[in-house]
Amino acid sequence: MTYLHSLDPIALHLPFWPHGIHWYGIMYLAGFAIAYVLGMRRIRAGRLPGVNEEGLSDLLFYAMVGVVLGGRIGYIIFYNFSNFIADPLMLFRINEGGMSFHGGLIGVMAAVSWWSWKHKLHIFDTIDFVAPLVPPGLGLGRLGNFINGELWGKFTQSDWGVIFPQSLGGPYANMTPAELQSEYASGALNAFARHPTQLYQMFLEGFLLLGFLFWFTRKPRARYAASGWFALLYGIFRFLIEFVREPDEQLGYLAGGWLTMGQILSVPLIALGLVFLFMSRSSPTLQPVPMPKKEVEAKD
Repeated sequence: MTYLHSLDPIALHLPFWPHGIHWYGIMYLAGFAIAYVLGMRRIRAGRLPGVNEEGLSDLLFYAMVGVVLGGRIGYIIFYNFSNFIADPLMLFRINEGGMSFHGGLIGVMAAVSWWSWKHKLHIFDTIDFVAPLVPPGLGLGRLGNFINGELWGKFTQSDWGVIFPQSLGGPYANMTPAELQSEYASGALNAFARHPTQLYQMFLEGFLLLGFLFWFTRKPRARYAASGWFALLYGIFRFLIEFVREPDEQLGYLAGGWLTMGQILSVPLIALGLVFLFMSRSSPTLQPVPMPKKEVEAKD
């Protein structure tokens, strides 16, 4: 069965703001909100001793700045550097899209490292704490990509998939939504059905990674272990998804007719994950120090 994508990327049209409020932005905010709620539970359970709720808010603010700046700069460097050289101001045109997970990850790690140094904590105790809080934002971000009708997959070459109007060319490029709907009803667009890789990634990077990390960290684990599993699993998931995801138009395949930039960037993550897991075998385990019950009740 095929589906003609017709979702409006703008959640709320505003007369005083021509761009409106986009679902993608809402997904980012929702991801941070969920991270805050989950992080609060872990702080109250003492999973990052010495840090209170105000400290968590500070940490997540740093992480939010890191993911936005790192994601945007990473996209420019990894995926669009030649266009940036020709038009440096594109860095600031965020409304045109363009965020990189790998850049965002570097930004978050830099922000978390700075926060940890300020609070005299081991960097990887903090990163291990943060790792299970990240997948909801990843999953919601991919849902935002799907609503935007971007980052689609390859043709399914079958009788199922999603038809993304933005990916259509030729005589379909300038058709109105009503005309496209008519073509879709006649079956003329079925050959353009693609893998909804955004939803595949939402499931793998969001639900599956979240479930595993919260199961794994249900009890204290050695330093580097949670970070290692996050890097390893994300790297594997992303590397595999790239086989059915359309490569970035401005880059295409980088080698062998199949290797993409996403796969190249995922290999170091897989390697780091394995290294961290190996390091965790001889590393200490941070023991939780739950917040006093009276203090928790006072906060509520």
